[in-house]
Amino acid sequence: MDIKDKVVVITGAGRGLGRAMAHHLGRQGAVLALLDTQEQDLAKTGEMVAATGARVAVHLCDVADETQVSDCFGHIVRELGGLNVLVNNAGLMRDALLVKRENGKVSQKMSLTDWQQVIDVNLTGSFLCGREAAAIMAERGQGGLIVNISSVARVGNPGQSNYAASKAGVAALVVGWAGELARFGIRVAGIAPGVIATEMTAQMKPDAMERITKRIPLGRLAEVDELLHSLQYVIENDYFNGRILEMDGGLRL
Repeated sequence: MDIKDKVVVITGAGRGLGRAMAHHLGRQGAVLALLDTQEQDLAKTGEMVAATGARVAVHLCDVADETQVSDCFGHIVRELGGLNVLVNNAGLMRDALLVKRENGKVSQKMSLTDWQQVIDVNLTGSFLCGREAAAIMAERGQGGLIVNISSVARVGNPGQSNYAASKAGVAALVVGWAGELARFGIRVAGIAPGVIATEMTAQMKPDAMERITKRIPLGRLAEVDELLHSLQYVIENDYFNGRILEMDGGLRL
């Protein structure tokens, strides 16, 4: 798929990787619809993308709210004239141990609230947005692409029961949806990043960063531009379907 002039929806576009994706695809000539719940962050991303000369629309939307998602996607199609690509990037982390023991007694358990919030945004949000995008693409009969952003943590990671489960779920959706939606000319793919050099990782303690880096065969974190290159590859390669593109530097070897 040629990125130029294609309508691309990116969830979680207010900051971080979502903002970087929007800016990159805007420079490639895409028409962007950006979703987030943080109004100021979203406005800033919209301004950055508009500065590239790209056409961009911003929408406050809670991806875990069925009504908001349905209304938002309908508005995007009316405003921008179609929908070609969805990037399910919105994500939330609420890390905690399943149980914590102190002095022989369990002092803390992962709360149901922390579990549910992560599942609602990461997994249910991907389902709701993917469902709406698939319905629009199927009815328009022009094909399309859904990209789910998973994680190396999807195989399980101590202290991340909720996050790992949600990212395993979005990876499973890639396979199931690819089988269902191919009949409509819709591809479905996933990207599973490892640890990426961002403002957040830059604030980690040096000893913690050293431990992480030593586990990566390439001996360094991924750069944001390398994730952007992976996304561009998935969009442009029309035979990439039903698979998860690992981008972890060999962390899971």
